[in-house]
Amino acid sequence: MASFTTAEIARLIAGEVVGDSNASLHGFAPAEHAKPGDLTFAENDDYFAAAENSTATAIIAGKNAVSSRKILIHVANPRVAFAKAVAIFFPEPKFAPGIHPYAVIAASAKIDPTAHIGPYCTVGEEVTIGAHCVLQSHIAIGAGSMLGEGTNLFPNVTIYARTKIGARVRVHSGTVIGSDGFGYVLDGAIHRKVPQIGNVIIGDDVELGANVSIDRGALGSTSIGKGTKIDNQVHVAHNVEIGEHCILCGQVGIAGSAKLGNYVVLAGQVGIAGHLNIGNQVTVGSKAGVMHNIPDGQMWLGMPAQPDKQAKRIVIAMQRLPDLLKKVAMWEKKLGGME
Repeated sequence: MASFTTAEIARLIAGEVVGDSNASLHGFAPAEHAKPGDLTFAENDDYFAAAENSTATAIIAGKNAVSSRKILIHVANPRVAFAKAVAIFFPEPKFAPGIHPYAVIAASAKIDPTAHIGPYCTVGEEVTIGAHCVLQSHIAIGAGSMLGEGTNLFPNVTIYARTKIGARVRVHSGTVIGSDGFGYVLDGAIHRKVPQIGNVIIGDDVELGANVSIDRGALGSTSIGKGTKIDNQVHVAHNVEIGEHCILCGQVGIAGSAKLGNYVVLAGQVGIAGHLNIGNQVTVGSKAGVMHNIPDGQMWLGMPAQPDKQAKRIVIAMQRLPDLLKKVAMWEKKLGGME
């Protein structure tokens, strides 16, 4: 692992050294596992106390932190600086340009010479793969699809035809992009399939976790805006439109033609019904079932989902039900005795 001085790290994470700026750092670890030569971080008083008592050489901390025992790197936001520092000590693996001999590439595909195509990848007709893209292994890319510069597909990703993926997108193992939307119409005694002839469009700097399923549009496009991050095992149905810089946590499900604004946060296992409009900067609490449009800036909770204050009042009222039932039973007994 590479070694850095505290001054070098401070420059790379926009911090300021308090103490020895020439001390050598060759690792990053949480306080409880840190060793001499390691850098650690503290975003609150409890973490800072643990870091001071550790054997770490230096601590990333807020600008008001003071220590007589440790070298400090003062930063505006310790958690942001932590993310930057980890990337310095644990950089992404490098992939050499070139096409593996076990890859199958259509003659009409256009692959930038700086791209890496790993073993057992299949690239269809008229596919365009941009500069510095990485297809790690066992990737299938359907005809007419496009990958922007620096996109990284982890093993066993499947991209259906005509999918458009922007720059610096990361797609983790097992994810399927562009599969058929779930569209059927009852025709007599059978469910007749409605052909799904649209596609998927994914903006720049999106990250998709493992085993995500994104259905292509029935006619138009399913779209995911730039900067959005999607956790594992999320399902996005056909013709859904997700805005920019959204966060979708694990096991979220979004039904067809729903629209999400920018900076929406959906906590784990949230369900969004079809054809709804979710405004900008909306937060929905975990396991909520959303069946109504949500205006900008609101927080909703519960099943069915409601504005947070109303949902909390309902929860409090439900907690009082056992005592209320006892009182009702008592009055029934008294009134019955009077009769």
